[in-house]
Amino acid sequence: MARYIGPVCRQCRREGVKLYLKGDKCYGDKCAFTKRAYAPGQHGQGQARKKVSEYGLQLREKQKTRRVYGILERQFRAYFEKADRQKGITGENLLILLERRLDNVVFRLGFANSRTQARQLVRHGHFTVDGHRVDIPSYMVKPGEVIQIAESSKESPLIKEIAEGLGHKTVAAWLEMSAQDMSGKVVRFPTREEIDTPIQEHLIVELYSR
Repeated sequence: MARYIGPVCRQCRREGVKLYLKGDKCYGDKCAFTKRAYAPGQHGQGQARKKVSEYGLQLREKQKTRRVYGILERQFRAYFEKADRQKGITGENLLILLERRLDNVVFRLGFANSRTQARQLVRHGHFTVDGHRVDIPSYMVKPGEVIQIAESSKESPLIKEIAEGLGHKTVAAWLEMSAQDMSGKVVRFPTREEIDTPIQEHLIVELYSR
């Protein structure tokens, strides 16, 4: 399955909840979900009255999670299988793995306005990890690693615009961010309580356990 490149607001409407895929734009009055909080398509408004099966709820939760983190089906399944092999609660392990992706950490640090933008910036080589340029969005960060905007990228108009707003950003407790150095550090892995993404991970576990 190819990566979705259509209007991202349709994804929010399909899932029936704001996924904040466009960053700051999702908080404004022009947000499409605010105006049309029903599924897209000719029969979208009528779908809200349909009763959803247990399988349907599980599937929608999995699809919603994939869309939040911008992950394809095969890759998402690989994350689940890895989480299932780890000690602890599978659902929580899954979310922690997704949070550890470099593109998500860049977004969490405030170096991008959305995960989509973060993924693009990482792919274009605008970030280093412990001084080494990394252009793989799925790179799994580890505690102690320092993520920094590459020196050659600091003159980019987009990077300058992002840097101007860093002083007003609040980052998660498992991360540290220095607006002055335009760098961030992974202090530790996040706990489930620190992951504010509205996901019911137990539904995903139930889906893959069928």
